Amino acid sequence: MNTFKGLRSQQFSETELISLIISGQKRLFEYIMRGYNQRLYRIGMSILHRDIDVEDMMQNTYLKAYEHLNEFEQKSLLGTWLTRIMINECLLQKKRSQHFDTESAESYLESKSDLQTPEKILINKELGQQLENAIRKLPEQYRLVFVLREIENLSVKETGKALNIGVSNVKASLSRAKIMLRKDLIGYLGENIFKLHRSRCDKVVNHVINKLDISA
Repeated sequence: MNTFKGLRSQQFSETELISLIISGQKRLFEYIMRGYNQRLYRIGMSILHRDIDVEDMMQNTYLKAYEHLNEFEQKSLLGTWLTRIMINECLLQKKRSQHFDTESAESYLESKSDLQTPEKILINKELGQQLENAIRKLPEQYRLVFVLREIENLSVKETGKALNIGVSNVKASLSRAKIMLRKDLIGYLGENIFKLHRSRCDKVVNHVINKLDISA
């Protein structure tokens, strides 16, 4: 079970942290956000590919999770629950965006220029960018399975729950994803892939805190 550190030198299990938040210590929700920001960002980038869209969906995910935290039945891990909310939010956003046929030159140029910001230059080294591009080319299901299993290190069972697919499907999708990726790239996968910069992490957390008015 995940534990959250840094709060008065104590460690809290997910169950304890959720109980504290529900009982009125709302500000502790920040620890949940900071604990799962990187995972949700990677999932979002696997579906939507644009930082600004992913940030919006992360915020939506946390707002929905906070609103329904007292309804969370701990039959699965908190991370799995958040992952499923994030995936649903991203797929809905993707569906909405497909109503517009103009994600061609304009959106392409915008996304390319975003990759050239100083933040991106510092974070994404040449190899990291090549790896991200290779992962983006995978079909969506293979891409999501690969990110959850190989980068986020979720178990086969938790990956299946998050994506609503069977264990055998998870294994087959991961195998196909690996085949489709060049072998010499796989060994370099790590923290540079869809890396969430501290400033973006703070931005999402602060936005949600302000929305929920739990800063005190």
